[in-house]
Amino acid sequence: MPEPADLLARQDPPLRVPVTFEKVLAAAAMAALCLITLGNVIARYFTDISFAFTEEYSIALMVVVTMLGASIATAADRNIRIVWFASLLPPGGRHAAEVIATVATIAMFALLAVLGGRLVWDEYRFEVTSPGLGEPQWIYTAALPVLAVVVTGRAVGHLVRTLKLRRLPPHDAVDPL
Repeated sequence: MPEPADLLARQDPPLRVPVTFEKVLAAAAMAALCLITLGNVIARYFTDISFAFTEEYSIALMVVVTMLGASIATAADRNIRIVWFASLLPPGGRHAAEVIATVATIAMFALLAVLGGRLVWDEYRFEVTSPGLGEPQWIYTAALPVLAVVVTGRAVGHLVRTLKLRRLPPHDAVDPL
């Protein structure tokens, strides 16, 4: 069992496609979200004007930040998992569990991309507008299937790395008992 200090000092191997672009987009989306919220608070306290309509932008940006975070976590192998149960398995079983979990991640985000794409198409086809601003709803929804494809690609990359290594990274080491 590696020492906790060893686990913290571990460096991730470089990725073939770096996550810099996703990190920059996530930071920009969070900054925009903060500015919108700050503007809403300032307008509420110092004027009689409500910026409540900005809620639509905030919700769309929260989806973008969530999906970008999922992509970054998947690429860095830092996604949420139940390590304690996997630690009860022998090394081969842990590897199999990692492969199964990654395949399930790929299937889920691929399904989200397909169904999200259908939702965007339906919103475009039926000219659905947003309730607050009356803008086309598909503009807000379009990021979901696009970013689901990005997460799927990151999960496929993780699966390829996992199959090539034939072992789990050391940060998954947990003493089960």
